[in-house]
Amino acid sequence: MVGVMSLDGKITKGISSDIYKWTSLEDQKHFFSQIKKNNLLVMGSQTYEAARDKIKLTKEKLRVILTRDPQKYTPEEIPNILEFSSDSPKVLVKKLEARGYKKMLLLGGGIINSLFLKSSLVNELQITIEPKIFGLGKNLVSDDKLDVDLKLLEIKKLNSKGTLLLVYKVLI
Repeated sequence: MVGVMSLDGKITKGISSDIYKWTSLEDQKHFFSQIKKNNLLVMGSQTYEAARDKIKLTKEKLRVILTRDPQKYTPEEIPNILEFSSDSPKVLVKKLEARGYKKMLLLGGGIINSLFLKSSLVNELQITIEPKIFGLGKNLVSDDKLDVDLKLLEIKKLNSKGTLLLVYKVLI
């Protein structure tokens, strides 16, 4: 799982879902390097809607968008490139494994992050913390009850302002 948040745990600034207005160039560089390294990307429909105009579809990457209403996106679907699913995380992962995928990059949204964490399908979190406090905004995880233990593997200061990259292993 990869994500960015403010110091107070917000992945959006208030109601604005445009993270590129407040995230650092260093975070964006890290984020896109992770996308480049992975050929399977999963996100929720709200994240997809927010990033739709920035997504560059390629034959080398499958992007799966989790949504309650995949039929809504039927005109946009491109098999093996951009797919939409209402499967649970566990069912989705089994289907993707059957197609030969061994590794997935979870690009989240709070609801999707929570669903995958609850299902014990996340083994590592790469979280960039930007030195900002918003007070209002969406959380890294939804308001569901979670109990996930983590072990810090790496801390990296990305810039002089204090943007931090934290890498955690999920303990089982």
